[in-house]
Amino acid sequence: MLKKYIYIFLISMVPLIELRGAVPVSQVMGLPIVPSFIVCIIANMLPVPIIYLFARKVLIWGADKPIIGRFFSFCLEKGEKGGKKLQAKAGRGLFVALLLFVGIPLPGTGAWTGTLAASILDMDFKSTVAAVMLGVLLAGMIMMIVSLAGVSIFL
Repeated sequence: MLKKYIYIFLISMVPLIELRGAVPVSQVMGLPIVPSFIVCIIANMLPVPIIYLFARKVLIWGADKPIIGRFFSFCLEKGEKGGKKLQAKAGRGLFVALLLFVGIPLPGTGAWTGTLAASILDMDFKSTVAAVMLGVLLAGMIMMIVSLAGVSIFL
């Protein structure tokens, strides 16, 4: 049983998959929903402070390096361009926009991407963590409901 929890914990930390993939996997494995939900939320939130504090610095550092420079520059430009669009559309509602961006479980809209966008937009740390946390909770609840409905259909 512990191996199953470790497995969903690790899945929740993987970029792009995050808890959107881990919650359904926990149900396929037959784990209880509430403990699985808690494990997935914790694991999905663990990288957030590290991403916020270091991702932008690493991208700036690597932008002029020979092998990784093009990719890192692309990430910076894409993030800044997307961040400016989000900020222009959201205006003062950037917190809610980030919450919804992370909370709607679509590919590429999780805690990793949301935190990186907030970092590039120079959102303050507390607001970023709060918006991402609420977004992760929202995405987790959506995935939990979908997973429970899906599991009950197949049983």
